[in-house]
Amino acid sequence: MCNPKGRNYQRLVDEGMVASPMALKSRFDKEGTEAIRQQLAKKNYEVIHAYNPRALACGLRASRGTDIKIVAYRGVIGNISFLNPESWITFLHPRVSKIVCVADAIKDYLASLRLLWMHIPERKLQRIYKGHDLDWYQSPKADLTQFGVPEGAFVVCCTGRNTPRKGFDDLIEAVDKLPADVNVHLLLVGDVIDNEEIQAQAAATSHPERIHFTGYRTDAPAIAAASDVFVLPSKEREGLPRAVIEAMVYGVTPVVTSVGGMPELVEDGVSGIVVPPKNATELSAAIERLYRDRELSAKLGQAARQRIARDFHTSQTVSETGELYKTLTGRA
Repeated sequence: MCNPKGRNYQRLVDEGMVASPMALKSRFDKEGTEAIRQQLAKKNYEVIHAYNPRALACGLRASRGTDIKIVAYRGVIGNISFLNPESWITFLHPRVSKIVCVADAIKDYLASLRLLWMHIPERKLQRIYKGHDLDWYQSPKADLTQFGVPEGAFVVCCTGRNTPRKGFDDLIEAVDKLPADVNVHLLLVGDVIDNEEIQAQAAATSHPERIHFTGYRTDAPAIAAASDVFVLPSKEREGLPRAVIEAMVYGVTPVVTSVGGMPELVEDGVSGIVVPPKNATELSAAIERLYRDRELSAKLGQAARQRIARDFHTSQTVSETGELYKTLTGRA
C-alpha cells in the first residue's frame, strides 16, 4: 500500500504487484488506518513493513488484535525518545517486532536510548544497508555551463535540503579558505537557493562568482556525475545519504563528515575522504588535496564506485530482508 504519486508506484503496477493506492495524511489518519485494516482482512498477512512513521503508527492501530509482525524502518539518527508520546505510537511501541536500521550508526543510536529500566532490546534492531545497482544510473552527465560554471572548471558539488544541519555554511567557508592558486567552483544543488543567510555568506566570499546555486533539480545525480568532487558536510543526524551513494556510483570522489552512517559508506583514504563535522579548515584541506592531486582523486572515485557495486548492492538488501521475513514467520 503506497502513495500513487510516488515515482515507483507505476513500476509496481507494471510488474504485476498488488499495489493498493493510499496516501496517509498523518500518524492519526482514521481513513488510512481503516483502509489498512480492510486490506488485512482480505488475506492471511503475516508481516507489515512500514517505511515511515505515518505508515508505522497507522499499521500498528490497524493490526491491533492480530499476531501480524510489525517491521519498522529507520534511516536517520534522532527524534526518538522515551519521553516523547509520539515515539510510543511508532518505534517504541511494544508490538514492533524489528526496526531495520539503514546503518550501524543508527542501530547503535537506538540501542543507546535509555530511561530508567527502559531500552530497546538488541534483538529488535537489525542493520540492512540500502541497496543500489550501478545499472540504475545511466543518465548522461549534465552540462554545468547552464549554471555559470566555466568549461573545464574543477567543480565541487553538494546536494541537500535547506536545513542548518546539512552544513552548507561550513562548505562555503571551506571553499573561501582555499589558497589563491586553487581555482574551485562550488555548485550547490537544492532549495538552499532560498536561504538568504547562505546567499549572503556566498556573496561575501573572496570569489562569489565561483559559487553557483541551481535551485531544486530532478537531475541531481547527473549534476553530481559532471562534478569532480561531491561533498556532504553534515553537522549531525545523517543516515546513509542517497546523494553520496549516487555520486559514488558515477565515480565522483566523496568527501563527507564523520556523522551518522557516512563513515560506513566512505572509507577514509580508500573510497573517499572523511573529515570531522563543523570543521571548515579540515574540509578545505581535503578539497585542496584532491584539487592538487588529480590522480588520487580519480583513484578514490573509482574505488567509491566499486564500493557501491561490491558492498551496497541491492541483491544484498533483498536477501537480508527476505531472511528477516523468514525468521519473523518461523520459516528460516
